[in-house]
Amino acid sequence: MKKIIFTLLVSLAFVDIAGQSVSEVSKQLNVFNELYKTLVQYYVDTLDTRKNVDTAIKSMLSDLDPYTEYYDANAAKDFSSMTMGKYAGVGAVIHYYKKEDRCVVFELYEGKPAAKSGLRVGDVLLAIDDVDLGVKGSKEMSDYVSSVSSALRGDPETVINVKVRRPGVEEPLVFKVTRASVQLPSVMYSGMLENNVGYVMLTSFTQGCAQEVCEAMNKLKGQGATSFVLDLRDNGGGLAIEAVNLVNLFVPKGKLILKMKGKCPDVNTSYATRNAPEFLGVPLVVLVNSNSASASEITCGSLQDLDRAVVMGERTYGKGLVQQTYLLPNSGMLKATVSHYYIPSGRCIQALDYSHRKDNGEAYRTPDSLTRVFYTEAGREVRDGGGITPDVTVVADSSNAFVAYLCASDEYFDFINDYCSRHETIAPAGEFELTDEEYAEFVDKIVASGFTPEYRSLKLADQLQEMMKAEQLNEESLELFNRLKESLKPKVADVLMKNKKRLKKCLASEICGRYYYQPGVVEHVLKSDKQVAAAVELLSNQARYKDLLSATDSDMKKKK
Repeated sequence: MKKIIFTLLVSLAFVDIAGQSVSEVSKQLNVFNELYKTLVQYYVDTLDTRKNVDTAIKSMLSDLDPYTEYYDANAAKDFSSMTMGKYAGVGAVIHYYKKEDRCVVFELYEGKPAAKSGLRVGDVLLAIDDVDLGVKGSKEMSDYVSSVSSALRGDPETVINVKVRRPGVEEPLVFKVTRASVQLPSVMYSGMLENNVGYVMLTSFTQGCAQEVCEAMNKLKGQGATSFVLDLRDNGGGLAIEAVNLVNLFVPKGKLILKMKGKCPDVNTSYATRNAPEFLGVPLVVLVNSNSASASEITCGSLQDLDRAVVMGERTYGKGLVQQTYLLPNSGMLKATVSHYYIPSGRCIQALDYSHRKDNGEAYRTPDSLTRVFYTEAGREVRDGGGITPDVTVVADSSNAFVAYLCASDEYFDFINDYCSRHETIAPAGEFELTDEEYAEFVDKIVASGFTPEYRSLKLADQLQEMMKAEQLNEESLELFNRLKESLKPKVADVLMKNKKRLKKCLASEICGRYYYQPGVVEHVLKSDKQVAAAVELLSNQARYKDLLSATDSDMKKKK
């Protein structure tokens, strides 16, 4: 069905657009309409029209780019909540918990209804107002989690009774929770570092986030901050206008920050700074990594192009595309890519070309050798086509597959739940550490649980083994392959000890999150963050800082 259904079953008001005649669009949609009506009439089984059309839409959009998406009515509400940074609910993040085949409270927001009611991370969700939430069973995990999440959300001031099973407690518990409008802060954490350096972590570009940054920085300035680190690592972006507003905190009024160019003239627009800057001339380092994208790249790229901040960390994602939303029938919504954006130097940093794909379906990535040279306001050389390359590259400590699988496992989650149930309080987030004895206990529990990482290589090995059996290869070859397969399985206890330093940090930060919420996690991680340490070191050396923002003789010769 997915191969046959490839376009939309909708009635559209056609417009004449470049390269597409109204008659051709109408003809192709008519083909689809007739095809589907014939299937409805003659296909042997009853068709689920809503599901089939949803499949058709997703199949068509998957050939475009990952940012052009269709949202049904419920998803459209969630999208609006994300961009606004607020929603009506209980203020909790839920995840699927395999051991119970149910959802579990995974994170609580400080001061929000769920936390205030007494719910805890690790509580397994059983029912709401005596209506059993049921187990996942054969349902798709995303659909199941979404249904439980929807049941928790509702109008502000409405009261629900949430029934949970708490680890270590014999009987189920019921908590009365009063829903509220939950405003999620964009500034996850701000605080003072060494040498009078202020630190601000911005996690998303939701409405009003630039003002949040301004308020946080002014507060730190009042505490003695004379320079700042703006952390945009793992910030996937959001509202482009907020990126412009954020840049405006640091550069003069009237500076062109952003140009958007698309196929239709009505999406072409430019944005310049409109206000006097709050922090003109204040030394600034912007931290980025490969997950810094979209509005994050507009921010750090513009500050780099205007020689206003030193960008530090790792090359950013490379998303130079702009999306716009359009309302559809039945309260649905289309988020469509409508233009490319260009930052002050004139460069577009889009890394992937979705209109040209490899045989395996992957979009082409612009090779570094084909990127073009642009120049910052001071004459420094910068390039397009592959994200923002930092002025100072500082590579974060790399993780590995074992640690990633373990930290996402129920066994890891269970250990933290058990630890927190046995400790009413812990040391402040900036001081807390696990002891060697506690880590040894962690190792024993993980080994006893039988945890095995679901390596892709092992799954592929299982598939290859079945193929070898089907092809009736000789016993000697199969036995040799089995030995190879066994060698791929990690000796869990040994790997846990090899990764002791990293895992102790991960565990400690997660535990801090239970007692001090997300700010506690950040505060704990900061003390061993080598990229933050490098930023503080740079800001403490103003001669080097200014040198990095100045063009070299070589740059000036190239620009001429």
